[in-house]
Amino acid sequence: MTRSFSIRSSPAFLAGAVVLLLAAALVSGCVGSDPSVEQRSISVTGSTTVLPIAQIAADTYMDKHPNDEILVSGGGSSVGVKAVGEGTADIGMASRDLKSSEMEQYPGLVEHVVAVDGIALIVNPENSISSLTLDQIKAIYKGEITNWKDVGGSDRQIVVVGRDSASGTREFFYEAVMQKEEFVRTQQELNSNGAVKQTVAQTPDAIGYVGLGYIDTSVKAVNINMDGVLVEPTIDNVENKAYPIARSLHMYTKGPETGLAKDFLEFLMSAEGQQIVSNEGFVPII
Repeated sequence: MTRSFSIRSSPAFLAGAVVLLLAAALVSGCVGSDPSVEQRSISVTGSTTVLPIAQIAADTYMDKHPNDEILVSGGGSSVGVKAVGEGTADIGMASRDLKSSEMEQYPGLVEHVVAVDGIALIVNPENSISSLTLDQIKAIYKGEITNWKDVGGSDRQIVVVGRDSASGTREFFYEAVMQKEEFVRTQQELNSNGAVKQTVAQTPDAIGYVGLGYIDTSVKAVNINMDGVLVEPTIDNVENKAYPIARSLHMYTKGPETGLAKDFLEFLMSAEGQQIVSNEGFVPII
């Protein structure tokens, strides 16, 4: 009797095939990566105003440098300063200057100004109000003006929307507009520019404030009445210093920047990086 025998089913052949497959996988892995290129990663966190700039810049940078990873998150300016000060982030974003208490607690922080921004007052598109004076804005946020009819609008109660205590935008608004007088207790305190915009867009009688980069057709930006001259919240008016509620945007490092943090900040300050700043609705500094 003739016995058929297939070499493909023999244990020796199968074992050899497995070895060859494993070797091929190893070789393939070596070909796909370059061990001579350093794998780098940093985290960037903080201000939700600076957030869209950082996100787009990080994505653009990583497209050019696939071995680098830049993790970007929000949380507010105070969160960003604390994170970089305590070493849990490489770069902290803030839409305000450091507080004196932060300077004392984190003496080694280095400031990097990456853009300039205006803070726009926004209302629902259904609201007939198109301009307010700084005194009127302050009175609304103090709770002294509570009805839109008192500033030329409809006979409706004003819904005051602002930011929470971690926000650098709130801190700047508190100093520049409120002149360090307290906010009305009924103010809705939200944790991001996006949340403020969404609430105002969905609430006919609301007023809020956001960075210029967050203005879109879902809300109406209010002009500032400066002694009868109506000043629009625009990049041009911030740039020429006509708009009164403007501030610089910051990134902070713990000590002089090094490695990927240095490279990323240099990219942000390049012509391409500053074009991203402009594209996102902010004012470039170069």
